[in-house]
Amino acid sequence: MNPPIARPRRRPPPLWAIPALWTVALGLWGLSRQHSVWRDEAATWQVAQRSAAEIWHMLGQVDVVHGLYYLLMHGLFACFGAGTTTLRLPSVLAMAVAAACVTVIGRRLAGSWAGLAAGLALGLLPAVQFYLQEGRPYALVAAGAGIATLVLVTALQGRASAAHWTAYGGTVLLCALLNWLSLLMLLAHAATLAWTRAGRGTWARWAAASAVAVAGALPLILFSRGQSGQVSWIPPLTWHMLIGPAVLLAIGGLGALADRPRAGRLSVAAVGLPLLAVPQLGLIGLSLFQPLFLDRYVLFSLLGLALLIGTALGAAVRALKPRFPKASSWFVPLAVTVAVVALLPQSLAKRSPASRVDDVLAVAADVRRLKHPGDAVLFVPAARRDTALVSPDAFTGLRDIALAETPVASGTLKGEEAAPPRIRAEMLAQHRILLVTDAAQVARPVSAERDQVKTAVLKEHFQAVADEQVRGRRVTVYERRSGRLSG
Repeated sequence: MNPPIARPRRRPPPLWAIPALWTVALGLWGLSRQHSVWRDEAATWQVAQRSAAEIWHMLGQVDVVHGLYYLLMHGLFACFGAGTTTLRLPSVLAMAVAAACVTVIGRRLAGSWAGLAAGLALGLLPAVQFYLQEGRPYALVAAGAGIATLVLVTALQGRASAAHWTAYGGTVLLCALLNWLSLLMLLAHAATLAWTRAGRGTWARWAAASAVAVAGALPLILFSRGQSGQVSWIPPLTWHMLIGPAVLLAIGGLGALADRPRAGRLSVAAVGLPLLAVPQLGLIGLSLFQPLFLDRYVLFSLLGLALLIGTALGAAVRALKPRFPKASSWFVPLAVTVAVVALLPQSLAKRSPASRVDDVLAVAADVRRLKHPGDAVLFVPAARRDTALVSPDAFTGLRDIALAETPVASGTLKGEEAAPPRIRAEMLAQHRILLVTDAAQVARPVSAERDQVKTAVLKEHFQAVADEQVRGRRVTVYERRSGRLSG
């Protein structure tokens, strides 16, 4: 009788696949946000539908820092069509890559449970859940930071080749071209090298790869300084703005203590704590000279927080295992379940249209319903023209009486408007005008001269006959008062 043939054992799926799929599931959950698009995403939407030449023309005037991202989205829109899925799915997939990298790093440095917990924790962080479904480049930068940090860990474990360092420099450069503030990760990685007392060869190869990345991004950095007026709306740094970073650093510090950090040892603390702290502190430092403090600019630093949370949970599993070997294997799934339940109100809120300051699509539906043939339309401020650019069908038949040159022709996001006297004359020649602006709760005081003229003429010569406010936007229908002569 022949002996039974041994069947080859099936390999279990790689550990990183679990957090990657988990993050994709979180991203696909409520991806359309009830078919809402807010102003930042509207910029992506309308620019991505321009030709490559038109995008290049625009980058000479505005938003050069997002040029690579716009070109990427232009290609995706051309292949798959414009829609909320095409707009946001790249961010979902990118954050899944980041979760996979975090898992591999955590597993290598602190064991399988720490890696799994870190990867699952990343997708649950409130800020990550927000930008996971955002049609902007910040999740892509997080993915790049995850890949670069994984390569650095590989190098510190003595397994990096010249190809690894080439990939490191190229990845950091791509991140910088998506958002040059991501270069703060290099300072975090330098802190890790110092903490682990890396050898001269590692320092030299890291410095060479970093120098190439910085040199490649330098023209973008210098050119973008001429467009710094685009971030002039960011408020100066205040003490209350530091509460969030302080809380994150406190949580990360507790996680680092669970790893029992020691100088000279490659550990999760040596990688995660600098990755969390250095970009946060670096952005705070830069904001002392020019207001730049927005959490999304250093979203990638939350990979460090996820690593530290993961190692704390992994340490708890190791502590439980000697006394409760069976129960210890359920600790991480139970902790993740508790976190999901605790964060459910926030998770639901971030997937609703109210999670953003406005919705350009909702107000377009009101315009479609309220407009009459021959009506004119105005936008205050001019940036609210994004509603018409994203939903042109809703504005068919309306004449934009303030617009002198279209956004595409002018190479801008909002177009060039006529001089105030011309706008006044055009307004006085109209019987009905639709005004698209911000809802009262989020509207800022009118400051631009053109906008002051618009509001003054409407107040003096027109009366409101309909007014709708929805999701941070407002459309008001004005009719000319009887007995008023134009001019």
